[in-house]
Amino acid sequence: MVEVFFEDIEEVPGVNPEFLFAWYSNVCEVEGKELGDLSIIFCSDEHLLQMNKEYLQHDYYTDIITFDYSEDSLVSGDLFISVDRVQDNADEFDVLFQDELHRVCVHGLLHLCGYKDKSDEDEALMRLKENEMLVLREFHVKHIKN
Repeated sequence: MVEVFFEDIEEVPGVNPEFLFAWYSNVCEVEGKELGDLSIIFCSDEHLLQMNKEYLQHDYYTDIITFDYSEDSLVSGDLFISVDRVQDNADEFDVLFQDELHRVCVHGLLHLCGYKDKSDEDEALMRLKENEMLVLREFHVKHIKN
C-alpha cells in the first residue's frame, strides 16, 4: 500500500497514489521484491533540513530522506521528499517538475530495494536504475491513457 501525506505544505499537483502504487509495485516486481507499506511524505526544505539534522546529523538541504523498514523481500519504508528541493533540481537541470519528482520518488524506492549511492560506482548504478524505472513509468502512463 502506498500512502501520501503532506507535512507543512498543502499539496503537490499531479500526485496520484493509485498510479504510484501500480508503478512502485511493478518496480518491486522487476527487482524481485514485493511492495509492502510505503508512506510518501511531501514537505518543505525547512522541514526536511530539521529531519536531516535530527536523524542523520547532517546540516544541509536534501531532496529526500529514506527510512527503510523492509524485511527480506518485502519493501516498506517512509520517503520524506522536499518539494522545494525537487523544484530547485528541476530548474537546475531544466526538466519538468513532475519528471524530477518521479525521479526522486523512484530514487527512494530503489534505496528500499537495496541500492546505494555513496560511491561513484554505486551512484552510477543508481542513475542507471532510475532511468530504467522512469521508462517503466512511461509505460504505465501510456497504459493508463489507453
